[in-house]
Amino acid sequence: MSITISAPGKLMLMGEHAVVFGKPSIVTAVNHRIYATLETISEPKIILNAPEVGLENYQKALSDLGTGQIPKESSFVEHSVKNFIAKYPIQNGLQITTKAGFSSKFGFGSSSAVTVCVVKGLSEIFGLNLSNQEIFEISYKTVLDVQGKGSGFDIAAAVWGGTILFQNKGEVVEPLDIPNFDLVVGYTGKKYETVKVLDEVKATENQFPDIVQGTYSNIEILVQKAVAMIKTGDDNLLQNLGMLMNFNQGQLDTLGVNCLELAEIIYSAREAGAFGSKLSGSGKGDCAVALVDNSNKSQVAEAISQKGYEVIDIVVNAEGARVES
Repeated sequence: MSITISAPGKLMLMGEHAVVFGKPSIVTAVNHRIYATLETISEPKIILNAPEVGLENYQKALSDLGTGQIPKESSFVEHSVKNFIAKYPIQNGLQITTKAGFSSKFGFGSSSAVTVCVVKGLSEIFGLNLSNQEIFEISYKTVLDVQGKGSGFDIAAAVWGGTILFQNKGEVVEPLDIPNFDLVVGYTGKKYETVKVLDEVKATENQFPDIVQGTYSNIEILVQKAVAMIKTGDDNLLQNLGMLMNFNQGQLDTLGVNCLELAEIIYSAREAGAFGSKLSGSGKGDCAVALVDNSNKSQVAEAISQKGYEVIDIVVNAEGARVES
């Protein structure tokens, strides 16, 4: 028996870093997807192929999952299966093949997306029909097992899709409707590990706790204002939401997670007429996003390109994890 699942990547509109401490955030799923094909086999083991990251014919007995040496390229898939069978024991082994519709270098949440693919695939192939919340919980545990930290917003985006309000490790996952919005995405060309950024911010917090905790509170206020405007249908929603995104970027500057490349993308987008722009994700690399609509999208994209940065074509509000075949 075989099944293929896909899950979307994500971009954060507002709430980075503060979300790790239970504060609210706004995240949208994007149409760049990860795919995982699961096939049952008779032997009680997993066989994993992830050709795009150089992993071929990686095998391990189901009873040994999560033990011994685990290649980085297999860690999320292996722990996904381990956590699933710990809760829902299965007898069959699995052959799993992954395929990426986007590069992990962009910071779109490829690890979370592949984790969700595997958990949903296991649910489907064994006829358990787990709810989104159940898929989220197993997937989030997997990310924590591998990384040791994380808020879960990228997992939620991969599971539910759309644009969502996310808070407190998944206690709040609420769809949001932002009419006519779009994003231009500029890629810095460099990668900075999320866990490393979080550790550096934590070190800053240890040195200046009042300032950093106050910054998290300010970010919370900004996200709450944005959500209130979205829900009430503010007459100038995109303009005002963009302003709040700019304020949010100022708070992220305080945390020290900006960099020259992100700043160039952010300010070139604003100068070209974006409603607002900021980094998206943990920072110090990856991507920045600019809030636009049809009236200003092309000139913002052109301004970022002229600075020498790659513009990544995306569609917001992508569908969450789904069965492909």
